[in-house]
Amino acid sequence: MEIKKYLLPEKEMPRKWYNIMADMPTPMEPPLHPGTGQPCSPDDLAPIFPMNLIEQEMSTDRWIDIPEEVLDKYAIWRPSPLYRATGLEKALGTPAKIYFKNEGVSPAGSHKPNTAVAQAYYNKIAGTKKITTETGAGQWGSALSMSCAFFGIECKVFMVKVSYNQKPYRRLMMETWGANCIPSPSTETQAGRSILEKDPDSPGSLGMAISEAVEAAVTTPDTKYALGSVLNHVMIHQSIIGLEAIKQMKMAGDYPDIIIGSAGGGSNFAGLAMPFALDKINGKDIDIIAVEPASCPTLTRGPFAYDFGDTVKMTPLLPMHTLGHNFVPAPLHAGGLRYHGMSPIVSQLVLDGIVRPESVRQMETFEAGLKFARSEGYISAPECNHAIAMTIKEALKAKEEGKEKTILFNWSGHGLVDMRAYESYFKGNLSDMDLPQDVIDAALKDLENLPKPRQAT
Repeated sequence: MEIKKYLLPEKEMPRKWYNIMADMPTPMEPPLHPGTGQPCSPDDLAPIFPMNLIEQEMSTDRWIDIPEEVLDKYAIWRPSPLYRATGLEKALGTPAKIYFKNEGVSPAGSHKPNTAVAQAYYNKIAGTKKITTETGAGQWGSALSMSCAFFGIECKVFMVKVSYNQKPYRRLMMETWGANCIPSPSTETQAGRSILEKDPDSPGSLGMAISEAVEAAVTTPDTKYALGSVLNHVMIHQSIIGLEAIKQMKMAGDYPDIIIGSAGGGSNFAGLAMPFALDKINGKDIDIIAVEPASCPTLTRGPFAYDFGDTVKMTPLLPMHTLGHNFVPAPLHAGGLRYHGMSPIVSQLVLDGIVRPESVRQMETFEAGLKFARSEGYISAPECNHAIAMTIKEALKAKEEGKEKTILFNWSGHGLVDMRAYESYFKGNLSDMDLPQDVIDAALKDLENLPKPRQAT
């Protein structure tokens, strides 16, 4: 019988995270203080994050030890399995070999607990009593809710309003783990009230929800803020995905020619890609593809610039590909990919030619998700369908060229609480959402008076 599943024994789970900032061809540009425009110091970030996570955010150490308490929680679902997608290969008639890393096996159903557990732990030992955060599709909010429950920390989640309404079961997951979930923009913060005053029917955005969560953190005693993507320490925690995958590809006697991940803020993509990106930096011929929605094309149509991570301009200025902090994306069903900015690490890797960005349209992603479900059995989260769509494209390209390629993608989470999205697709209520250039241009005007990074595009 052909081997289709590669399982690492628990004793081989990585004990260190990998930090690609130690090996990047071009050094990262620093975050800037929103008031002074000067590089942020650790003390500047202290009102928002605990110092132990700030140290990781600014670290250039190649390897960072994973605490035993975090490993203990990881062991609930890690190491996660690697699968050979032979059913999909046959359905496509491709000579390509397709592998996927299954991050949907976590209790929260996605890759997000890899950093949520770590952030909850570091906050716990720093004395934090309450964590505030935002969430789009709800994968991050549910993962942090679970992790806060593990470590006895109160959790408050501001969920983008359109996703709050589209995905009620994500909210119920958060509440089951003891969190308080609020639709954003809300009347609970000054940021939310100011947004609603201008647009009472605002569908919300991750930038708006971040503003609310940061405000709630800095105005509440013993409270810190946690972010589920974009920041350096998040990418570091997620590297466990790729570190495991390297070992599992060796078990399969194979190595990927192409690596693919969905990209919203960058966490699941970077988690798989970064350890392999080190091989590319050292001369290995790998095509590493970050896939985003065509209706929120941060990497493919946004400039590399300094921009705020939130709508109300409370966060530091980050060097990243961005559509502008006031950009409000269309209410597509890939809620977790609806963010105006991209991880500075991923953005820099794109500038350096290590990562290739691509975008796909909404209907194509659902068609890909159905093909995957009907050939492999797994129902994917709408976000994950973007990686599947690009995998199918590359597999069919290999077929046309008659080449035997090896493709590895990150299956970042299941879609079992996203079935309303599939129902909308089946009923013909979804469509592709083309983003006019003038909408992007209007949002980018807000960047004109901000500092410019050295490599501004």
